[in-house]
Amino acid sequence: MALKILNYDDPMYQLLRDGNVEEFNRRKAMGERCDLTHCDLRNLDLRGLDAGGLDLSNSYLRNADLRGIDFSTARLEGASLNVAKVSGAYFPGDLAPEEIALSVQFGTRMRYRK
Repeated sequence: MALKILNYDDPMYQLLRDGNVEEFNRRKAMGERCDLTHCDLRNLDLRGLDAGGLDLSNSYLRNADLRGIDFSTARLEGASLNVAKVSGAYFPGDLAPEEIALSVQFGTRMRYRK
């Protein structure tokens, strides 16, 4: 099954596409919902993103700057991190370090431990 990447008009998604992470975080904190599954987030600078509880399943994060982001409660099943900057990022405990390394190095989609 091929990875289906969506680009759509969700206002929260557009904030990230436009590089407005602070406004995204503010609106998320106020309870605004967004669907970031299957999204194209490549080449974005997402530093400072409040990723708590976000579902980024099957998203494409190639060459994104993810440094220092706490993904510990985010869902990353099927996401691809090819050549993303992940220094200091905190990943969910049930996501094996090997999965993260393979995704960063080769662009594989990450799988959670069963």
